[in-house]
Amino acid sequence: MKEEIIIAGFGGQGVLSMGKILAYAGLMENLEVTWMPSYGPEQRGGTANVTVIVSDSPISSPVLDTYDTAVLLNQQSLDKFEAKVKPGGTLIYDPSGIHRPPTRTDIKIVPVDAMSAAIEMNNTKTYNMILLGALLKHRPIVSVDAVLRGLKKTLPDRHHHLIPLNEKAIDRGMDIA
Repeated sequence: MKEEIIIAGFGGQGVLSMGKILAYAGLMENLEVTWMPSYGPEQRGGTANVTVIVSDSPISSPVLDTYDTAVLLNQQSLDKFEAKVKPGGTLIYDPSGIHRPPTRTDIKIVPVDAMSAAIEMNNTKTYNMILLGALLKHRPIVSVDAVLRGLKKTLPDRHHHLIPLNEKAIDRGMDIA
């Protein structure tokens, strides 16, 4: 098993942390992982993306030209990465940040209205965890339990009280995907 993923959007949407949590979840399941972030100097509000590879065998390089799965959260990211999803791959996107939806017919396209779901949960900071739940529903590369253990590793202790809320957000993302 080897899954090559790109997560892209604006800084502040939780793109990098979603990738980091996914990478830690892979480590929790004794998988090989890479996590390679990319963001502009303005970080919040600028474009950000992260490449994550999760594999049961050694990974030769973290640099990729194409992806098995893309999670794309704004139009600029969709324009840049839609063509880089491998045929048969999966593209997950939030329609609230997109004015021209994906058009490819050789990939699985999954719209997830994560922003509306986060607003319904009364916490927009759950946005990225809703999308992570959608990703795991369609590409179950790690278990939710591993993600929760990854959250404990990545969140500072003072934020561990938010783990149950994040678990609900993951479940919500799985439900709406």
